[in-house]
Amino acid sequence: MSEFSPFIVGLGGTTRPGSSSERLLRYALSAAEKQGARVQLFDGPSLNLPLYAPEDLSRADGAVALVEALRQADGVMIASPGYHGSISGLIKNALDYVEDMAKDENVYLDGKGVGLIACAYGWQATGSTLNALRSITHALRGWPTPLGVAINTAGQCLDPDGIPVDAAVRGQLEMLASQVIAFARWRKAGHVMTTPA
Repeated sequence: MSEFSPFIVGLGGTTRPGSSSERLLRYALSAAEKQGARVQLFDGPSLNLPLYAPEDLSRADGAVALVEALRQADGVMIASPGYHGSISGLIKNALDYVEDMAKDENVYLDGKGVGLIACAYGWQATGSTLNALRSITHALRGWPTPLGVAINTAGQCLDPDGIPVDAAVRGQLEMLASQVIAFARWRKAGHVMTTPA
């Protein structure tokens, strides 16, 4: 019998294609693939969605695709730049669309492991951005992985191929992927509690 191959959805980046947060998320998703996961990336440009308005039930195709992928996901990875001490508006707006899952049988991100990556130009904003991501994950009933990755992008943190130049950062992103996958497999095997609706 083959091992369960979880579906991991990654969302992150900025409106600029190839941003540091996008490339670091790509690395983490690639690590998840190498560990047997199926992955789907929603990068910054694909997250450039209309401002979430709960009273307006019309949805852009990109918003529909994001919510449907999150419904199917066994685990999630989120990467945000730190803008003025918190997550970017782009990432927050994308996460606001999870409200469309409020009446689902599996509400929001309930019971899903969520790996978090915070990037900033300097260390100060990485901690507060990571904390904001954890708070949002809790509010959406997700389970933040024990490891959250904070990365200072002030220096050269990636090579031209998008590989982190620091072995410690590579190891952290690979461990983050391992934790999201392990949580999904534990849940599939019935070892993780789910919250009653």
